[in-house]
Amino acid sequence: MQGRISSARVHTSALWYLRAEDIRPYSEKEVPMNIVEQTQNGVTFYQSDGIAAAGGAVHGFSTRLGGVSEGMWESLNLGMSRGDDPDHVRENYRRFLGAIGAQGGKMAMTNQVHGGVVRCITTADLHSDPYDKVGYEADGLMTALPGVALVIYSADCIPVLFYDPVRRVIAAVHAGWRGTAAGIATAAVDRMRDVYGCNPADILAAVGPGIGPDCFETHEDVPNAMTAALSTAVLHHIKIKENGKFSVDLKAINAMRLEQAGLDPDHIAVSTLCTSCNPDKFWSHRKLGTNRGSMAAAIQLL
Repeated sequence: MQGRISSARVHTSALWYLRAEDIRPYSEKEVPMNIVEQTQNGVTFYQSDGIAAAGGAVHGFSTRLGGVSEGMWESLNLGMSRGDDPDHVRENYRRFLGAIGAQGGKMAMTNQVHGGVVRCITTADLHSDPYDKVGYEADGLMTALPGVALVIYSADCIPVLFYDPVRRVIAAVHAGWRGTAAGIATAAVDRMRDVYGCNPADILAAVGPGIGPDCFETHEDVPNAMTAALSTAVLHHIKIKENGKFSVDLKAINAMRLEQAGLDPDHIAVSTLCTSCNPDKFWSHRKLGTNRGSMAAAIQLL
């Protein structure tokens, strides 16, 4: 699959300088961020090298590798509603969060509804068990609380993680095609600015593995929703196929929205990996249907 920035196994770090008033990313020549593969304690995940280089936060996009689930959920299933053994799922969370370096065991999760709402997480929203009930609906989470892993789920939809190392604020959003059209990624940036005083130019964003344009074949409802929201600017990311259907690049559209929201293009990492093309590594609803597990993306302030 094609994308803005290639996924790589190498680590490209930026230079970071401590200033009297704050900490800001800087390099004599900006180095675009990448999405890189990592394996820790047998758990394979992906992360943004730029967010990792910034320090002060840990994060990762899970794969289906490195867990204990069996059968059609083999092996790293992080979805609580898939029918998997809850003890296996709990152990999978312990392994995944441990692999990315999350500490303390506190999580904030959400009931995702393919919308544009971003919730500000407080101490009242924290859980230690992934099976704890969540009483709200949102497709985005944000917080300035350290020690809290924000968790969102996907299995083809686009996960996006955010980190402002200056204001020390994080966010995580689930961007399906409806959420992408609703502007969930832009909403996260706007909320980070309005609630926490973040400057979009300081925000680092990682667009994780998700379905790529060649596999995301749709009818006209999806491109109609995108053009209604973004006008002709989005047409570069929509192609008409020979069979009369449409190919839509959700990752590129979310990256475009982030730039429109004020992010530096060099502060946006986009994974080229397609979940539907790689069912041996990722859970894909389009490829596997309902007989599957789910992936998670998580980020935590240290």
